[in-house]
Amino acid sequence: MKFYDELKWRGLIKDVSNESEVERLLNEEKVTFYWGTDPTADSLHLGHYSSLVTAKRLAMHGHNPILLCGGATGLIGDPRPTAEREIISYEAINHNIKGIRDQINRIFDGKAKLVDNYDWTKDFSYLDFLRDIGKYINVNYMLDKDIIRRRLETGITYAEFSYTLIQGNDFLELFQRENCIMQVEGSDQWGNITTGIDLIKKKLGKEAYGFTMPLILDQNGNKFGKSEGNALWLDKEKTSPYKMYQYLVNTDDKKVIEYLKVFTFLSKEEIEALEESVKNEPEKRLAQKTLAYEIIKDLHGEEEANKARTTSEEVFSKGYSEEGMPEELIDYTDGMNLMDLLVLIKIAPSKSEARRLVEGNGISLNNNKETDPSRIINKEEINDLVVSKGKKTHIKVNLVK
Repeated sequence: MKFYDELKWRGLIKDVSNESEVERLLNEEKVTFYWGTDPTADSLHLGHYSSLVTAKRLAMHGHNPILLCGGATGLIGDPRPTAEREIISYEAINHNIKGIRDQINRIFDGKAKLVDNYDWTKDFSYLDFLRDIGKYINVNYMLDKDIIRRRLETGITYAEFSYTLIQGNDFLELFQRENCIMQVEGSDQWGNITTGIDLIKKKLGKEAYGFTMPLILDQNGNKFGKSEGNALWLDKEKTSPYKMYQYLVNTDDKKVIEYLKVFTFLSKEEIEALEESVKNEPEKRLAQKTLAYEIIKDLHGEEEANKARTTSEEVFSKGYSEEGMPEELIDYTDGMNLMDLLVLIKIAPSKSEARRLVEGNGISLNNNKETDPSRIINKEEINDLVVSKGKKTHIKVNLVK
């Protein structure tokens, strides 16, 4: 299967300019392309990764990636379907760029060229911008952009309206500076890509190209994005590898093969084998486990992927994991019973509440239900003793040394 055919099989092509030439370039040439994002936070999320991983796929095939973090466009904010974005300070923009660049460098093993559009925009005077860029783009053309057209009824500011010109100029700059002939983005950026293509043709008389990938939706039809309130951050301090693993391992059977095609570098044969597993042995959830493992491995490395998988299996078998579990160190007193212990480690505020919890089948020791609130706790038992209240509260208990 040729490379472009593989991209289509994976569902990674939505909009494309001059498809026959894009297909030829991706199959037969080594092109320089760019992918960009605005630094609206100090971490990317899984929604970004769904298109960033396609940029990595192109790089692995031998094409040359330029990854742009928009210090200039981030100060303006691209139009949203509903309302204008809040203005971000210069200090926040610079902080966010550093975090995003660190993540991109890790994902691409430091092999991608990183640029910031603020570098060529900061000294561009307003009059020069109008003469050199605004002169070439017709207002009617801009009004026909889907995102702008949708905002006309509720109102759109001049700053948002101008965003597509700034991004179009980015494509022009990279075309001239780096011989970058292609832009690759999520489908919400198609209007901005075509502005750049049009600008390059009108100013330089040369051809540029672009394609977009469909936006990836979760099983409820929502975007993987922070604006949807369900962000899975690529920064493991914001979203732990285990938390992301658990989210992905619970992917619906109807979506998991789509995600395997988009997010992983598994071969067609490997994915088709997992598709058979979904049909014939769905209870094993092999496709979901593979999806979760492969994404964590690419984002955080094999060690973190193994740890997340082990923790997930431990939680499944025991109902909890000792990884990161809060710990209480206690002094043992002779005759300590279960009620005393529960009060001491603050699972219950009083002995009467401790009794109620135990008699209501709400307390387990090392995953074994306890029903006698007066049961004596031996000193020897308190060695990595896991005390659980229901399914969500787990505390490891050890003796003070």
